[in-house]
Amino acid sequence: MASFFEGESHTFSEYLLVPGYSSSECVPANVSLKTPLVRFKRGEESPITLNIPMVSAIMQAVSGPKLAVALAQEGGLSFIFGSQSAESEAAMVAEVKSYKAGFVVSDSTLTPDMTLAEVIDLKEETGHSAMPVTEDGSSHGKLVGIVTSRDYRPSRDDRSTPVSDFMTPLDKLVVAHKDVTLKSANDIIWDNKLNQLPVVDDDGNLMYLVFRKDYDSHKSNPDELLDADKRYMVGAGINTRDYAERVPMLIDAGADVLCIDSSEGFSEWQKLTLDWVREHYGDSVKVGAGNVVDAEGFRFLAEAGADFVKVGIGGGSICITREQKGIGRGQASSLIDVCRARDEYFEETGVYVPVCSDGGIVYDYHMTLALAMGADFLMLGRYFARFDESPTRRVNVNGSYMKEYWGEGSSRARNWQRYDMGGAKKLSFEEGVDSYVPYAGPLKENVNNSLLKVRSTMCNCGSLDLSELREKAKLTVVSSTSLVEGGAHDVVLKDANQQVSVNFRS
Repeated sequence: MASFFEGESHTFSEYLLVPGYSSSECVPANVSLKTPLVRFKRGEESPITLNIPMVSAIMQAVSGPKLAVALAQEGGLSFIFGSQSAESEAAMVAEVKSYKAGFVVSDSTLTPDMTLAEVIDLKEETGHSAMPVTEDGSSHGKLVGIVTSRDYRPSRDDRSTPVSDFMTPLDKLVVAHKDVTLKSANDIIWDNKLNQLPVVDDDGNLMYLVFRKDYDSHKSNPDELLDADKRYMVGAGINTRDYAERVPMLIDAGADVLCIDSSEGFSEWQKLTLDWVREHYGDSVKVGAGNVVDAEGFRFLAEAGADFVKVGIGGGSICITREQKGIGRGQASSLIDVCRARDEYFEETGVYVPVCSDGGIVYDYHMTLALAMGADFLMLGRYFARFDESPTRRVNVNGSYMKEYWGEGSSRARNWQRYDMGGAKKLSFEEGVDSYVPYAGPLKENVNNSLLKVRSTMCNCGSLDLSELREKAKLTVVSSTSLVEGGAHDVVLKDANQQVSVNFRS
């Protein structure tokens, strides 16, 4: 007869934190969110420590180089998606590792023969108002001019007008040489009252843009996640099929940590992958594994040598694994069980294996709940997919801006390696959907706002760091009636916008 878990399978929305005593020192500014990323022994420190407990999901619609840089600037880490060729993934990792802070590679580049209509469409899609013009339209083509919102009037100008007729030509631009430092570039911007400064090589090819608006942001990233060479840190996803080819390329490209990307990790496939990495690289290469939903799965991966273990099956907003296959477990129940097993494993062995909560985060307060339940850090997909820096298109749907978002188990992703169980090397049925998420703007301000809520709640619990939160947190299960009581109720809201803000899931 099948075995049964006692009690129900719970999600984050079924819990609330009960406030504890907070001293006068408990203010958000004093809260540290530093957390270990990979395993370490008792009395030692983790070889990699995150400055904020956030990593981005290993997904095509989430983790590209642009988001990886933006998240590292805030103190978190991205895992570049592995559902692409090994060469392409390694190139993305290398792009992050070679990124020069403040020097932006253009991703909205025009050609002289493009029309005003195309410029307006591109601006609407990307939100970028400054677009360099190169001879071939490539990001590193020969620079011939630039177009900004001051160069045209959408309401009056003929939309068939070519870019060459209204762009600011090269001979009227202030440009900098490739050897310019960020300090010197900012001096040029301020001295010439510019909004952006193109940087070119010896042959006049565009290399980067430096923006005035980025000046303050580069001064306000005290939590940047940097390696020993002051480069941004970045992770990469691998699978249990082509690791012998993929891992060396990713390591050569500079990946700081790897993670096996699988819908279900309690399998020999993951052990074989970890064994291969240890045989060829020892402990120098850090590899996370998962996903699991109970203590037994955690113990298996920890003993197999995983540097961290991911928890969660079927809790993602675009995941339909539970519908399709009937496997999974409520994220809160999974996390509580696994974190208890992690603590027991630490007591027995003296080895701490961090736990990553992957999925199930709907509201910002769910982040604090997950951390209080024991998660060392959170892997987020939908949350990051909404931002400017995610690699998907921004589109207008029924008058509202949205970002495209699809699951790795969808036909669009075609990521058979993630769901394959030794079969026919194809995605036999979908375990994810293709969708939209509400566009939310830049990563920085959204992450800062979310983490301010986390810090504030930690203060309500009398905690100044995450280990103290896990020790002091008091949690209570709530009823369906309590859920209604917890939101706006029994009132008439003043306008429709308020109704949207109350119901919007951030």
